[in-house]
Amino acid sequence: MFPSSSATQIPSAKTMISAAASAAATIVLFRSLVKEHLPYEFQSYIFYKLKTLINSFSSEFTLVIEEYDNLNHNNLFKAAELYLEPIIPPDAKKLKISLTKKESKFSFSLDRNQEIVDTFNGITLKWKFISKQVPIKYIPSPDNFNSMPKSEDKFFELSFHKKHKDVVIDVYLKHVIEKSKETKEEKKSLKLFSLRHDRMSGRRGDVWQSVNLHHPATFDTLAMDMEGKRVIMEDLERFVKRREFYRRVGKAWKRGYLLFGPPGTGKSSLIAAIANYLKFDIYDLELTDLRTNSELRNLLISTENKSVLVVEDIDCSIELQDRLAQARAMMPSRHHPPYNQANQVTLSGLLNFVDGLWSSCGDERIIIFTTNHKERLDPALLRPGRMDVHIHMSYCTPCGFKLLASNYLGFTEHPLFPCVEALIEKARVTPAEVGEQLLRYEEPESAITGLIEFLEDKSERLKREDGNKDSNGESGTSEGKLAQELDGNNGEVVKKEIDESTGEVVKKEEGAQEPDGENGDIVKEEGRNRGAMVKIQ
Repeated sequence: MFPSSSATQIPSAKTMISAAASAAATIVLFRSLVKEHLPYEFQSYIFYKLKTLINSFSSEFTLVIEEYDNLNHNNLFKAAELYLEPIIPPDAKKLKISLTKKESKFSFSLDRNQEIVDTFNGITLKWKFISKQVPIKYIPSPDNFNSMPKSEDKFFELSFHKKHKDVVIDVYLKHVIEKSKETKEEKKSLKLFSLRHDRMSGRRGDVWQSVNLHHPATFDTLAMDMEGKRVIMEDLERFVKRREFYRRVGKAWKRGYLLFGPPGTGKSSLIAAIANYLKFDIYDLELTDLRTNSELRNLLISTENKSVLVVEDIDCSIELQDRLAQARAMMPSRHHPPYNQANQVTLSGLLNFVDGLWSSCGDERIIIFTTNHKERLDPALLRPGRMDVHIHMSYCTPCGFKLLASNYLGFTEHPLFPCVEALIEKARVTPAEVGEQLLRYEEPESAITGLIEFLEDKSERLKREDGNKDSNGESGTSEGKLAQELDGNNGEVVKKEIDESTGEVVKKEEGAQEPDGENGDIVKEEGRNRGAMVKIQ
């Protein structure tokens, strides 16, 4: 009734090893035959079906994130690379390290077939990087003009329990994208872009060339009054936080700044400080290099979001005076033939660039124009929506001098400082001139003494110039001249008291307040008569 002991005898170890070896040899033989006699595509199909069959009995679900989606770059693949870099475990035994062109920080990534376990809201997720050699195929290069060979398929496998599928797709992947943006900002090296002289139309990658931006200017080192800097920084912070606001009111997410004032007053340094403060790249646009309005539009499209577009000395770059004056210049004359605008950017093209339909082809952009002569610009260019903030960069003030002394000499108090500050109030000197004087000497005492001599000499020259004006019958008063100026924003006449010798506004008519062009609030002109004066339109 009971089986004999010999019937239930367990096979010997030798028999088991022999059977396992025989099975392994069969598998190896089968694989070699498949590789030799079956096409690669058929092999992939068989292995895919086998894997699918095995996975059907598993509770694990896997998402595949490939480097390319057909012939287009997969942004989620790059986001995954950036997301995984900070969470690579410290005990990892093998990593890939690289330093890309024009970057200053190393990049770490997983090597082939390595895995990382991540946890999100109590869900365990496993990332695995896979790279396979494939027959060579050609894909578009970044400039969308040529093609480049590709012999490797790279992709991530993201595995997790299938009951968490909806949470991973709807929540976790968005978390990956947001964290990757933060990592990208931390690793980002600011760049200064300029136009390529050998650029070709239609080749996006060849339009701009760049260098790393290492300009040290910040708002802490900028020789401006503290109040003016505060107003600018608050305006910038408000701008970058108002994406939904701009979308709700139907405005392009951009902000225009006009920097005007004498040469050497720090306009370029302010631009660098803004870029460093926001961590935005700078695109230096030279309008005289452009032939048509369409070329200007193409350049706008090729710029990235989160950038500062700069046109320096715009009054010298292009004819942008009042359009009536331009019309008079276009009238036929025996002495002055009509000006040919066929091969240059026009005022209309520039206005569309700043505030037309094409200006909405990008987000989070700062557009900055600089000029030494604001009065030469067409009023249509200065209205709110185009140039939203006007910043008058004027001569050095005692506050600006103290900041320069701190930067150059390392201290903000000295017995000779009151003498310097009194002379700065009289002499019209720029921060660049003061900085140059402080650089001339190694010893702080000699630098301050040399600056005093320079200021005294310049004050005397200004007195002589004013005396010459009086002797020629010109009005030599430096204050008290009233002028009526047509406001380019609304066409109203605004009375201002002007310092004739400097052209600066000394006093505006009582109660002169202006509505904010964005939300209708009343804002005041901030700043001082000397130094930086910030006016939010």
